[in-house]
Amino acid sequence: MFPGLRRNKKQAQKPSPGVPEEPQFGVSSEGEQVPEAASAAELAALEQSLPAAIDTSKPLLTVTGVERSFPVGGQQLHVLKGIDMSLYPLQLVMLKGRSGSGKTTLLNLIGGLDQPNRGEIRFKEHLFHQCGDDERTYIRRKEIGFIFQSFALMPLLSAWENVELSLRMAGVPRAQWKPRVTHCLELVGLVRRMHHRPFELSGGEQQRVAIAKAIAHKPSLLLADEPTAELDSQMGAQVMNVFRDIIRTERMTICMTTHDPTIMEVADRVFEMVDGKFINA
Repeated sequence: MFPGLRRNKKQAQKPSPGVPEEPQFGVSSEGEQVPEAASAAELAALEQSLPAAIDTSKPLLTVTGVERSFPVGGQQLHVLKGIDMSLYPLQLVMLKGRSGSGKTTLLNLIGGLDQPNRGEIRFKEHLFHQCGDDERTYIRRKEIGFIFQSFALMPLLSAWENVELSLRMAGVPRAQWKPRVTHCLELVGLVRRMHHRPFELSGGEQQRVAIAKAIAHKPSLLLADEPTAELDSQMGAQVMNVFRDIIRTERMTICMTTHDPTIMEVADRVFEMVDGKFINA
């Protein structure tokens, strides 16, 4: 288990080694956190810098009665058997299950990479189950980030160039590339390794490049397929800390698959899958 990852709302987290300690916060009359010794001018500046409130009563994505089957040997293999779930803004959601339970298939449906045989998938105002291939591709390019288990990095490109490539594909204006790439690599702690190619990086570093690449175009939803499966426990803990930082600073929702019970304590919600169904929903 990772005690350092446990979310404790009553106690402030200790600062990481080498990172300046953050100021202590109190609570303003409107319920916002503010520095206890802040002046009126500092309070006004802080209020302007705080992100807008998120309406957690409205789901970012809903899955209703989804079924998915595949033809195998002249018969239908039923992989998903009536899935219902909702993802809300700024959540870290985990799909837990053994290999073959259907969690990766569900992740592909959520991301618009596949279509259900039955049921509905609504992402914001988009009805994925009714969208054509071109429309789903456009939505993915603008609104969704993917982190694949195999990292999916271009081997001849540096970490910087891999992240920049995602901005090119998303149609982000060239003037925004440099500051955004720098920010994303700083967020995952790889500024000093930005000019290294994947084969010059460790597995944990490659995973963090993949994360920076996935969030570069500022998606609303980040999907990760077994992001800690190829990492040891220490590297896995670092990845989960990065995910928490992304939710806090980039205002994203993260949905990931896993079969690792040691990282589930940091999730806002865990859906356990067995034979294509949720058993704890």
